[in-house]
Amino acid sequence: MINKFTQELKRGVITENPIFVSALGLCPTLAVSTSVENGIGMGIAVTLVLICSNAIISLFKSIIPDKVRIPVYIVVIATFVSVIQLLIKAYFPELDAHLGIFIPLIVVNCIIFARAESFAAKNAVLPSITDGLVMGIGYTIALVVLSAIRELLGANKLLGLEVIPGYSPMTIFILAPGGFFTIAVVLAMINSYKQRSIK
Repeated sequence: MINKFTQELKRGVITENPIFVSALGLCPTLAVSTSVENGIGMGIAVTLVLICSNAIISLFKSIIPDKVRIPVYIVVIATFVSVIQLLIKAYFPELDAHLGIFIPLIVVNCIIFARAESFAAKNAVLPSITDGLVMGIGYTIALVVLSAIRELLGANKLLGLEVIPGYSPMTIFILAPGGFFTIAVVLAMINSYKQRSIK
């Protein structure tokens, strides 16, 4: 059981990582990865929506007509996004202020649609929940990595704390161009490592 979960976790974090391998959901990733707090918050929100929507779609997949499956997926995902958004507004108002419109936009996040269509609609409930969890963990780790690089270089902070005394931050890294540059460099490094591993 533990070995199987470890293999699933490796799939979500390494071999099928939503951001670093599949390159899904890059727009919200670039927008919210300006600080580690934002990355963790968005990652947890997406993970919860993935788990819940995968479970419901898998549970009712046999009675969802094929012609209306996409609208049904939207309704299911939007329901859980609304619940998560209300919880964030109630208990984490600062996070809500930082993430803003990107929480409601989880409804149309490619990662969640991809998992619903390619996995939850074809598998049993427990594997679908596991898939949602490991893909969410992979997404969160990728967000935190990108956020840490951008926050460190662009603000000389991690989780709001100064890291290198006397370092003059390069503000461009917390702006849009810095996001594009960071993700391009990280993806290039990952692809270079993969190429060397194959050889």
